[in-house]
Amino acid sequence: MKIEDARSMTSDQLKDELLTLKKEAFNLRFQQAIGQLENTSRMRDVRRDIARVKTVLGDQQQSGAEA
Repeated sequence: MKIEDARSMTSDQLKDELLTLKKEAFNLRFQQAIGQLENTSRMRDVRRDIARVKTVLGDQQQSGAEA
């Protein structure tokens, strides 16, 4: 996910995406623990996507409070 994609989403869409990403991160951690994780770089991508979504959500909330 790119930051432009996240900024074009609504707050509800971002919250849904965040939930999906957190579930994926959990599943990736579980796969790593049992030794079935093949693509270890996906963990890094998911963590960064979570950070992007949280950043955009915070920006939206902050701009909504100022307006």
